[in-house]
Amino acid sequence: MQFSHLIQINDPFNPLIEPLSREQLWRGLVLRAENPLLFVLALDGFEILERTENALSRVLHFGSLSLRDRVSFSQMKQVRYEIEAAGDTPCATLVMSIEEPEPGQLFVRFDYETVQEGATVPLDEVYASLARQAYVEADIDTISTIRRLAEEPGALD
Repeated sequence: MQFSHLIQINDPFNPLIEPLSREQLWRGLVLRAENPLLFVLALDGFEILERTENALSRVLHFGSLSLRDRVSFSQMKQVRYEIEAAGDTPCATLVMSIEEPEPGQLFVRFDYETVQEGATVPLDEVYASLARQAYVEADIDTISTIRRLAEEPGALD
C-alpha cells in the first residue's frame, strides 16, 4: 500500500494559528524520532541502539510486539523511517518531507509505503482505508504536538 498526504503548517490567512519556523518544525520532526514517547500513543517504551550524525536505529515496544527501525535525517528537509518486518507486521517506510513553496509557507508531506513480502492478495480496501485514516490522524497529532512544544520555552531550541 502506498499513501501520501500533505499537512499545511503555516496559514497566512488564519491569524489564530501561530506560525512555526522551518527550524522549529525540523527540531520537532527530529524529536519525534529521538523521543517517540511524546508522539506515539500506544508506545510502551523504546531503545536507541545506535546513533550516527544522520541516522539512528531503534527498537520500539508496543506491549509484547517489538519493532526495529532505522531513521535517517536529511538536514532541514526530510526524516525517513524504515521499519523492519516482524511477525505479521510487514516492512514499511514513512518519509516526512518539509516543503516550502514560498518563504515561510511550510507544509509536511507524509509518504507511506507498506510492503507485504510474498503477498499474493492485495490489501483489503476497507483495511487500507482505515490504515490511511489512522495515518492522517497520527500525523495531525504529530504536528499538534510540535505546535504545543514550540510554545514551551526551550522545548524546540
